[in-house]
Parts: sequence; C-alpha cells; structure tokens
Amino acid sequence: MGTRIPFPRPDGKTAEGYLAQAGKANAPGIVVIQEWWGLQDQITGLCDRLALAGYDALAPDLYGGTVVPYHDAEAANREMSSLDFIAATDQLVRGAAQHLAKSNPKVGLTGFCLGGAVTILGATRIPELAAGVCFYGLPPETAAKPGDLKIPLQGHFANRDDWCTPAAVTAFEAGAKAAGKAVEIHRYDADHGFVNEQRSYYDRKCGELAWERMLAFWKRYL
Repeated sequence: MGTRIPFPRPDGKTAEGYLAQAGKANAPGIVVIQEWWGLQDQITGLCDRLALAGYDALAPDLYGGTVVPYHDAEAANREMSSLDFIAATDQLVRGAAQHLAKSNPKVGLTGFCLGGAVTILGATRIPELAAGVCFYGLPPETAAKPGDLKIPLQGHFANRDDWCTPAAVTAFEAGAKAAGKAVEIHRYDADHGFVNEQRSYYDRKCGELAWERMLAFWKRYL
C-alpha cells in the first residue's frame, strides 16, 4: 500500500522511511517508530493500517536498512545499543515529522518498544508534534523526564513486562501527573510486545483494545 521515500533531516542530510497515505486531502499525519528489529514488515503493516484509518503514516528507518530476524535477539540488542537515541530523535524522527507537517495539518508520533522510548523522547523534543502514543517503552529519566513532556501522551504498557516494568510505568505516570502533564496510561494483563501480531506473545484482545484507544486519542488531538 505504501512506499519507501527519501525525506530531509533538519541537518540537511537525507533519511529514508516507509510512507502509507490515506488518499485524502488534509489527513492528519503520524510518525511511526520501529521496534528493535528494525523497519520490518510488521511496522510497515501498521503504517498501512493507519492509512486505512485515515492517517498519512511515515516510519523513518532508524537502522539505515538493517532488519534483524525475530530469532536473533542478540543482534537486535546490538543494533539498539549502537543507536544514538537523541540524534535519531532530533534528526530522523523530527525530519519525518517535518516532512508530514508540510501537507498534514497536525502530526502525531507513536512507537513500539524501542520506538515507545523514542516516542517519549520526541514528546519532549520535537516542536512539530501535536500528540504522542507510546507502546511499552520508556527512556532513561536522564534523557527525558516525565515533567518535560510538551504534548498530550497516551501510553500502553504490559503488566508482565520485565523491561518496561510496572514499577517504572507507575513512577513515570506519577511524575507526569505531578507536573500537570496530559498523560493517559493504560495497563494490560499481557506480555511486552503484545501488539505485534507476528510474535508468540501477541494478545489479540489487548492489542485490539489498545488500537481502539489509540484511534480515539488521535481523533481527539489530531
């Protein structure tokens, strides 16, 4: 449904990503951020699904073409660990937001796992954004404090998550609310990555509920 496109970064260099378009004028735009596997077909499929829901969706390629197969968590961790999250947010993610902002009245940001952490970084750093939706990812507080959020944020987190733990989610939510930020947190009796329909930990009921909540959130803010 979509296609890979080049787009300019704020520093003048060129990035690439996958763009799926709603096919209507003045559609809101959504930047979609990959899991630690790279920009693979599950993420491009989510872009296609967002396009069918009425949004232009652009997923920047944070790994520059590298896609890690699901069985190789070691390689995925290596790719994620070598990623400069701040630079990726400021150049690749903001570049994607700026590209959408040229033709879309409002732009949101969403991401999964690694991309969830990047979503929160973007919510503190990218002025072109109107709202964000984070799926099971949190950056270190040294990189983005909950009180630094500049846009409304919806979060979806798993109760059985040993990476983005329930305790960390509770602390983030408390910090954001103490700072008076517009934060809406949803918790699910599921495992980390429960929205990814290609993985064994996919939970259809929780995944579809999270999707419906996200679309309702976009309708309010985009």
